[in-house]
Amino acid sequence: MHSRLTSYLPTLCILLLGLSQSACAQDQQVLIDQARAAAPAMVSKDATIMYRGKILVEGSNGWTCMPEALPDDMAAMCNDATWMEMMGAVGNKAPYTATKVGVSYMLQGDGGVSNSDPYHPDPKSAKDFIKEGPHLMLILPKEMLTGITDDPHKGGPYVMWKDTPYAHIMIPLSDRE
Repeated sequence: MHSRLTSYLPTLCILLLGLSQSACAQDQQVLIDQARAAAPAMVSKDATIMYRGKILVEGSNGWTCMPEALPDDMAAMCNDATWMEMMGAVGNKAPYTATKVGVSYMLQGDGGVSNSDPYHPDPKSAKDFIKEGPHLMLILPKEMLTGITDDPHKGGPYVMWKDTPYAHIMIPLSDRE
């Protein structure tokens, strides 16, 4: 099914967008390259590449990389299955309980969000807006987050979205801009 969808993408580009097949292939390759830049090649080279719910490349290692975490933010991320499950819950405002460790890479940084509210209507105006540079994110069962600060300015790892079912640890890998 997914490989059929991928084979139809150039035709859809031509019909819906009026683009040439080579332009569509180039645009698709840009998205794939952006998605793969989110994680080390040992993770991303065999990962599934997804863009806005559509599979661009079928992977084989259980990881899913996307060129944007949120629509139009171009903040690429690569997630294991646990993170994909959590992202689905966030997207649907559904309950979520972490029962095992989940890992996500964002080696190009993110677009910025409210550190406390995943649904803030204007995250850039949130009093706790944080835009992180390259980082890793870990999902852990919530009881394991006890004792970890939720203040991103203390230095080192911190909990994001602490009082929500989507709480996770942010691990900065370099200084912020």
